Amino acid sequence: MSIAIKLSDELAQEAKLYATITHRSVPKQIEYWSRIGKLAEENPDLPFSFIQETLLSIEESKDPQQLSEYQFGH
Repeated sequence: MSIAIKLSDELAQEAKLYATITHRSVPKQIEYWSRIGKLAEENPDLPFSFIQETLLSIEESKDPQQLSEYQFGH
């Protein structure tokens, strides 16, 4: 479900800048920030880098080429 929302011009411009840098669309950049913020609120003891790496791991696990079987003892 998608809905239209009003954002400040400042937030939209900042999202546009970060979206360009990270190769996301502006809406996807705002979704990313929202997801990070939600996770940070739900897990206040976790550092930002851990949250970011966890999200990256989740996305990588969706691509079978990124996965490999773990070899014990290596």
